[in-house]
Amino acid sequence: MLESRANWTLEEMDKASLFHPNTSIAQHLAKGPMIVGQGSGVRIRDRAGNEYIDCGAGLWCVNIGYGRPEIAEAARQAILDLSYYHLFGSASNEPMIRLADRVLTLFREKAGVRGLSKVFFGTSGSDANDTNVKLVRYFNNLRGKPEKKKIIARKGGYHGLTMASGSLTGIPVYHKAFDLPLPGVIHLSCPHHFRFALPGESEQAFCDRLVAELEAVIEQEGPETIAAFIGEPIMGTGGVLMPPADYWPRVQEICRRNDILLIVDEVITGFGRTGQWFACGLYGLEPDIVTLAKGITSAYFPVSASVVGARIWEVLEKASPEWGPVMHGFTYSGHPVGGAIGLVNLDIMEGEGMVENGARVGPYLKRRLEERIGEHPFVGEIRGVGMLNAVEFVADKASRRPFRPEQGAHRVVAAELAKQGVMARPLPFIEVIPLSPPLCMSAAEADEAVDRFARALEAATDELARLARA
Repeated sequence: MLESRANWTLEEMDKASLFHPNTSIAQHLAKGPMIVGQGSGVRIRDRAGNEYIDCGAGLWCVNIGYGRPEIAEAARQAILDLSYYHLFGSASNEPMIRLADRVLTLFREKAGVRGLSKVFFGTSGSDANDTNVKLVRYFNNLRGKPEKKKIIARKGGYHGLTMASGSLTGIPVYHKAFDLPLPGVIHLSCPHHFRFALPGESEQAFCDRLVAELEAVIEQEGPETIAAFIGEPIMGTGGVLMPPADYWPRVQEICRRNDILLIVDEVITGFGRTGQWFACGLYGLEPDIVTLAKGITSAYFPVSASVVGARIWEVLEKASPEWGPVMHGFTYSGHPVGGAIGLVNLDIMEGEGMVENGARVGPYLKRRLEERIGEHPFVGEIRGVGMLNAVEFVADKASRRPFRPEQGAHRVVAAELAKQGVMARPLPFIEVIPLSPPLCMSAAEADEAVDRFARALEAATDELARLARA
């Protein structure tokens, strides 16, 4: 048996040994894996030698691009200096101390957010939002409000896939067969006007309806039972869904009025993705907790963060003599190698003007998409901000009639994109393909990606027409 396995191809070994996340087992066993071997800048290459422009930046995370030698050297030196130590029981390390301070400074100086106080580190956006759920409960228990535990989220929102964060996520496919969501999570309507507005409903009227829904739910449940509202400033996995113009100011005011914590999930939007360092600055948000991951290290090392506001920290600090240690944390919370990589990643972003480049090239990419495919009969909307863009497909352009979900129209386009050498992930909520490449993308690379997208869409048109008629 050992001898026969030694002769297996990597593809055979993968199918025999590896359990892939977010993957159809049946399709994987039938088609096998695409094994990625190399990456540089905005491009990746598979083991067969095929090169792709990665318009997904991995999973929205490789902000500085692939293959940076500075990161490799930082990791090497960090491992030699201190390969690992924990943060439990007041232990600490210099890279994570400096990274925490750097994150808080960026929020103050780049986004005008001054109410944040401390940074708790983890390893993924999912575990960060799990931490947030526990902190919300802890906070209200400490201040004598144990009944205040419910969390409001939105349909289409994505906050991770642990039991708690998966419950906050508002995309049904992630709940199927997992007995999710858990009790205590309330999902409100998705704030996406193009898809979910009533016939003839203006964006302002749509926003008014969403705000009224929030207020009605708070009244119905009782504000004394609702602990927090969690939301992505722009919904990423839901479909790059842009909120109505005055949606966030009104939501924030309602939360303040009802003593509801505001958790802003910036796992995707943070660290330059929207053309600003943080979307909190874009929308004028003053959150109680911010969730970070992905761009904090550009995915060169798994690091996440729950950035906790002063309002919460003051309660925890005051109660500490009575309640004792905060009994929460992970083995890899505050890993020194992750801290060192995060610092160099931020040095690159600041030193090379990555956020500013994204603010220039992202809108250029969107404009070129509008010029090349905006009039296509099955393109409903092209939208985005900064280096966070998306194309939504419809079965009928005039009426905005969507394709049926089971038809997978956007998956047809994504398959053609791969043939054209573009990696772009069809999203799981509605028929959307995002274009969210590394922030280092040049205008010439954006042109190349759009040309390939246009050819892929042309190749998919006949099949889209058949699905639209079905």
